[in-house]
Amino acid sequence: MEQYNQWRTRLEDAGAILELLELEIDESLLQEAYTNLSQLRCELDRWELEQLLSGPYDEGGAVLTINAGAGGTDAQDWAEMLQRMYERWAQNQGYKVHLLELSEGEEAGVKSVTLEIVGRYAYGYLRSEKGTHRLVRISPFNANGKRQTSFAGVEVMPILDTSVVLDIPDKDLEISTSRAGGKGGQNVNKVETAVRIVHIPTGVAVRCVEERSQLQNKEKALAILKAKLLIIAQEQRAKEIAEIRGDMVEAAWGTQIRNYVFHPYQMVKDLRTGVETTAIADVMNGELEPYIQAYLRQENQLIESEKML
Repeated sequence: MEQYNQWRTRLEDAGAILELLELEIDESLLQEAYTNLSQLRCELDRWELEQLLSGPYDEGGAVLTINAGAGGTDAQDWAEMLQRMYERWAQNQGYKVHLLELSEGEEAGVKSVTLEIVGRYAYGYLRSEKGTHRLVRISPFNANGKRQTSFAGVEVMPILDTSVVLDIPDKDLEISTSRAGGKGGQNVNKVETAVRIVHIPTGVAVRCVEERSQLQNKEKALAILKAKLLIIAQEQRAKEIAEIRGDMVEAAWGTQIRNYVFHPYQMVKDLRTGVETTAIADVMNGELEPYIQAYLRQENQLIESEKML
């Protein structure tokens, strides 16, 4: 209701300005009315989009992991570029970003990085980013200036609240510790605070270095592992349903979802929705809304179609 009252006040203010403009044209007032209505339209579009986020974990935060794929040093550089893109996106949304784990590349970039993004609907928006991201550009690491194709995988899990219960037997876990390394003071560098947990039956592994104590990192790593296992279970269930219905649907993880072409032309195109733009600088600075919105609307249309069937 508070949000509704704010929208109503903004609309009434714009209406009052229009009444004044009928008496006398004032460019500054006209611009003010236009700005108010533009902001109102953006907020209403966002509110409408949030109504599509009805998944069990959509309203919570997210843990986003980026892994460099094929492409050597270029792929590691690409993974770091994606890290920056998602950090910019999260900051634009007013979300908090915490670095949970980082494995740097030998020459440049990162082999893998895990970010915790805290804010309402962070997971609901970011789950659309899961998949393989492909970059085509002139390689800055090639002395001959040749064109290079690189890949990076993005994995997204929800931050689970305390109400979500998932019992994992201790015998299914392999827990190891190490020094976190990098910046962070004497405790981080001299004490084995980093924790790595492997779920033996599935081979799923997580590592956490953010916290200063081993116990805190163990608790956070275990929470991330539970989130991964829940998402894997959901995907397996969805795949089983698709197979029963006869739909030829591949698992989402590992599939190419978006192309980023820097050369010989400039374009970012989503292969699922067809949304594309030539404003690659804006996209790399976190302007992902058109891609996220198109995916969520497409997903909602598929759900509505299934209900009709």
